[in-house]
Amino acid sequence: MKHITNFFKSNPVWYKVILFSSTLFFLQIADAIISYWAPNEIERNFASPAAMGFIIGFQSVVGFIADLFFPHIFKKTKSRILIFWGTLVILTTSLFLVGASAKPFVAIFLATMFFWGIYYELITFARFQFVGSVVPANMRTGSWGIMGTFTNLAYFLGPLIAVEILYVKSNLFVEGVIGVFLFIAFLLVIFSKKAHDAPAQISFKEVNPLKELTHWFTLYKCVWPAIVLSLLMGFIDSTFWTIGAIWTEKLSTQGGSWGMFFLPMYQVPALFVGFLLAKWGIHKGKKILTEKLLILAGVFLIGLAFAKTVGLQLGMVFFASLSISVAYPLLDGVYSDIVSRMGKEKNHLIGLTSSTINISYIVWPPIAGLICSKIGEMGTFGILGALVVAVSFVLLFITPKKLRLPQGEIQTWKD
Repeated sequence: MKHITNFFKSNPVWYKVILFSSTLFFLQIADAIISYWAPNEIERNFASPAAMGFIIGFQSVVGFIADLFFPHIFKKTKSRILIFWGTLVILTTSLFLVGASAKPFVAIFLATMFFWGIYYELITFARFQFVGSVVPANMRTGSWGIMGTFTNLAYFLGPLIAVEILYVKSNLFVEGVIGVFLFIAFLLVIFSKKAHDAPAQISFKEVNPLKELTHWFTLYKCVWPAIVLSLLMGFIDSTFWTIGAIWTEKLSTQGGSWGMFFLPMYQVPALFVGFLLAKWGIHKGKKILTEKLLILAGVFLIGLAFAKTVGLQLGMVFFASLSISVAYPLLDGVYSDIVSRMGKEKNHLIGLTSSTINISYIVWPPIAGLICSKIGEMGTFGILGALVVAVSFVLLFITPKKLRLPQGEIQTWKD
């Protein structure tokens, strides 16, 4: 214990990173339960992967719209405040999902997606705000890796908890379990004040979505390779948390006890990769390495389409996820480097980054749902893998060595 105390005293930034990550951990376990629950609940009520994809996609439509406003609304808001509101919003999401389970109307599911989309934007801004304000440049990749480890542990445990309680206990019991995790997150938020910087100040009069779109277009022309990589990762992630959640439910009843690990296996590699990245301290070549890792991930996704046994499927998921788990913090490190160069205008890039993930969730789940209805769950992963390999391979040859920002124009954005 003394060694741990001395470590944190001599490394205060790592202490803040771990405290921040711990807060997110409990929040994201609750979200992971909802993430498993929602697509299966929608599929069970509407019996259509395509309908499930469109309803889930509405969450990201809300998120995309929020991205136009949040860079202005939360321009000077510290991450602790964002997480506090995120906790309240995800609680509201879970309550609406309970209501949708009792009365499966499309309008109630869409209301659930509305609050869920707001939650993701609050947490995304909180993470970037924290790393950009608290963590030095040489520690950002490692910080993203550590946060990823906590996050993926949460999303590993969440589906396992969901499988055990959703169809055995009542929905109110599930809501109670979610409430316990959110209460712990709330307590950590209250007692983690010293781990966050920047004054809290919200100004609604500065909101200008059309101007924000103009800023995004300017930034996109400079950082487009990173945006394309984010889209590909969003396609992969959304497929696992929609089609993969449905397939996990099927395997849990048809493939024996190992079937329930299909979706959790997607999270396993990131449980240890984050700490390795923190130790390696990769500073250069992050974009190219990310592209190579995505090619490798795509190959394993193609292999997943041909895997006939549960064990082989879990193996393919593990190795695909292993590649993605290294790629995610590398790309987040790229964004953090750029965010740090933007000064007070950094939230515009955070908004663009978040909107990219939202676009991937808007576009891909309905497409994946339609593909799934034609060729099944495993075939959907194969098509996705081929797309990821093709696009990443092209990016290897056309990505610039350095993503340069129009600093002169950015200085005129002081609105």
